[in-house]
Amino acid sequence: MPALASFQRWLFRLAPDEQLPIVLSQRRIFIVPTRAGILYAVVLMVMLIGAINYNLSLGHALIFLLAGLGIVAMVHTFHNLFGLRLTPGRVPAVFAGDLAHFPLQLENTRRQTRRALDFSFAGQATSSVDLPAEGRASVAVPFATQRRGRLDPGRVTLATRYPLGLFRAWSYLHPRWSCIVYPRPIRTALPAPSPTMHADHLHGDNGQEDFAGLRPRQLSDPTRHIAWKAVARRSDEQPHLVKQFAGGAAEELWLAWSLTASEDGPEERLSILTGWVLSADEAQARYGLKLPGKQLAVGQGEAHRASCLQALALHGESGDQAESTRQA
Repeated sequence: MPALASFQRWLFRLAPDEQLPIVLSQRRIFIVPTRAGILYAVVLMVMLIGAINYNLSLGHALIFLLAGLGIVAMVHTFHNLFGLRLTPGRVPAVFAGDLAHFPLQLENTRRQTRRALDFSFAGQATSSVDLPAEGRASVAVPFATQRRGRLDPGRVTLATRYPLGLFRAWSYLHPRWSCIVYPRPIRTALPAPSPTMHADHLHGDNGQEDFAGLRPRQLSDPTRHIAWKAVARRSDEQPHLVKQFAGGAAEELWLAWSLTASEDGPEERLSILTGWVLSADEAQARYGLKLPGKQLAVGQGEAHRASCLQALALHGESGDQAESTRQA
């Protein structure tokens, strides 16, 4: 069995592709007849037997013409992949249960259009694309996610049956792809702020002492912070301005593992925390995240949201997070 696995790795180039871009050479392309191709060959054999039996010269000519057509189709199927250049792109993070899309940039250096190129992972949906002559195109290969964590989809199969469907040519691609899969969010009410925090926390106030400037108003800003004098000097089409303050006690919301129900399983608790992160981000709140063995400082914005979601996605994968401690 180890010898067979080694032979398969050598024959089908199953090792990850280290060199980019990936160029499909002759050794990387495999081709076999399809069911239609096998039926086509069987029909030609029957016709040949009949032509020989009845000594039909026109029958021989027709058979050789159709056989030549099949050989030309085989060559075109092979050349539809030969020399193609592929470069993997960056994979955006997704939530568990959603489709992850793995992008590929295709480059055609030939003067012939490449048609009906099918990309798919094992057991997944297929994406098809046509590549113009001496042109470029992009394709996103879908993969249905099921659980959180770091996803390695394995190798992708590039196949084609163009032009007649008599032959199938394919090649295996294995870029070093990786996708972060966030836990599936469970939406529940945000935990109450700690008693030391002001009630205005969820409205995004960063302090109440020193005036720090003006900024465009957002829907979560209270009306008492609108700079009415500045608004009076602006046109109706421009957004209202609100006052920013610095100094004083910064208001913070902590999303902690201990605040989730202890009877819930670890995955459900992570899903609840994911829902809290999304809700806090939508409320433009300043929030931090506390997990067993890991803590993210209070922050705000898209980068902080991505850091918190990634911490939830990878929780328990490193050694210091292998054991999820239940807290009351």
